[in-house]
Amino acid sequence: MLLRHSFSRLPSPPSWISRFPSPAMPLRAKVINPAFQATSSMSTSANITKELPGDEADDVLFNSIYGLRSIELNRPKKLNSLNGSMVRKILPRLQEWEKSHLANIVLISGAGPKALCAGGDVAALALQNEKGIEGQKASADFFGLEYRLDHLIATYSKPVISFMDGITMGGGVGLSMHAPFRIATERTVFAMPETTIGFFPDVGGSFFLPRLDGQTGTYLALTSARLNGVQAFNAGIATHYLHSSVLGSVTQRLSELVFPDNVALPERLDAVNKTMAEFAVGIPSDEAQVLGSANRRSIERCFGFNTIEEIFQAVEKEKETNEKWAKETLDTLSTRSPTSLKVTLRQMRLGKEWDIAETFKREHQIAANFMRHPDFVEGVKARLMSKPARQAEWQPATLEEVSQETVDSFFTVPEGEAPLELLNNTKYRNYPHKRFTLPTEHDIEQVVRNNRMSKTKTVKHFVEQWNQKEGVAEKVYSVLAERTKDGENGLTWV
Repeated sequence: MLLRHSFSRLPSPPSWISRFPSPAMPLRAKVINPAFQATSSMSTSANITKELPGDEADDVLFNSIYGLRSIELNRPKKLNSLNGSMVRKILPRLQEWEKSHLANIVLISGAGPKALCAGGDVAALALQNEKGIEGQKASADFFGLEYRLDHLIATYSKPVISFMDGITMGGGVGLSMHAPFRIATERTVFAMPETTIGFFPDVGGSFFLPRLDGQTGTYLALTSARLNGVQAFNAGIATHYLHSSVLGSVTQRLSELVFPDNVALPERLDAVNKTMAEFAVGIPSDEAQVLGSANRRSIERCFGFNTIEEIFQAVEKEKETNEKWAKETLDTLSTRSPTSLKVTLRQMRLGKEWDIAETFKREHQIAANFMRHPDFVEGVKARLMSKPARQAEWQPATLEEVSQETVDSFFTVPEGEAPLELLNNTKYRNYPHKRFTLPTEHDIEQVVRNNRMSKTKTVKHFVEQWNQKEGVAEKVYSVLAERTKDGENGLTWV
């Protein structure tokens, strides 16, 4: 028997649900290109989702359980790595379900216990690139297809849930991070490892990484640091933390939700959020402390600079106060592609000003440039295809050899080349579903500065505002301990 929730006396949907585009914000002179000001035309997916010869059968499984529609990536032996065959199957299904009154919720998961998706199938792309200009263009076309899918998820008109159970990297992050609900578990391993292979953190990394607390996103982008499920939840990457053993029950419970046609998206999302809370089992302590207090302070001191050279100098100096972290960070950065490091840092600084549509258009151009750059093929072969893995031989090999003009070229659309066409024109500058994650440091700072309450009252305020969400009290206490001082008139932000 289906469980039906009452949605009587619903408030009017908030303004963010509007599907009208907002104007784009101009960038600095060196990366301004009039081509990006053109509005993408609305298009169907018929010409980009047609299955091609060689597409794998059953690499994606689709299922319907009452009102739930599920997408299961089904390449467990390859950690569900994403390829064009899979994207060409997923896109039309999502478009079909968006129009269907019978489809209430979309769930994305991966087959097997090891991974949601370990990334794109970059080995195939690297081999394709070696065929020359045609192969490089085909690889760029794959990224265009992938980014259309990511943007569709980011602007979807129905609730989307992603089970980040197991390895969730690269392309798997693109399928997760833009969904309103991202479920981390004790098996989650999150990372954006692109600089390791001579690439850049794409799939919308330009958008979500700079919007994490402080310099956390820049640190993750440049170092490819891995986070477990608790760390991903505390960082705001995951919206919920659940034990993997309850995911089957969560799926069944979600399938029982029924929404009248007149119920707007915000109320549907709230119902899904309350359903997730039914399965909360507590947040375990984070013993690894990748983003522990001392490391976060080091990250803030070192990763706020606008050149890689200054970041290296700052990390070198950090040996005086956090020696183990500093040495590990220097060793990591020293093995990365110099071109990738410089392009990625520029991406982090510019991306925080891009809207969600511009993000994918610009990332497509950056990706196309990397397909023509020797570091991508070399990085994939050295780190992923060589047994055992070896250190890549980057071209150029040093930061000094990567010119400003080279970095600028990654952010410029060649004359006569049109920006990526997305499947809709929806734009926003901040995630409309941000309220389902833990409060950010910025949220906490605003309350402290504007209210001057005691620590206890401040924590209580956030717990109430976030509807008793697990982890809120712990994060607010942690931030207040690090960033505020007690005074006669309440807390003062330091």
